[in-house]
Amino acid sequence: MFTIALRNADHIRRYSVSLHTPFGWEVTTERDGETPRRVYYRDWERVERTLALFRYEVSQLTAHGWQRI
Repeated sequence: MFTIALRNADHIRRYSVSLHTPFGWEVTTERDGETPRRVYYRDWERVERTLALFRYEVSQLTAHGWQRI
């Protein structure tokens, strides 16, 4: 549904949103190899807000030189 990984020098960030039945959607973020943070949402409106936040953060990072991997 939505998956992106970005790199800047030795730093990596990963973002994903995927369908995860019966829970609804799984939202995952990971920074620099730390244990991924996973949240499960049943409410689509929360998923939409999270996607908007991810897209904003990705646009800010790419504007500052981060690249997709």
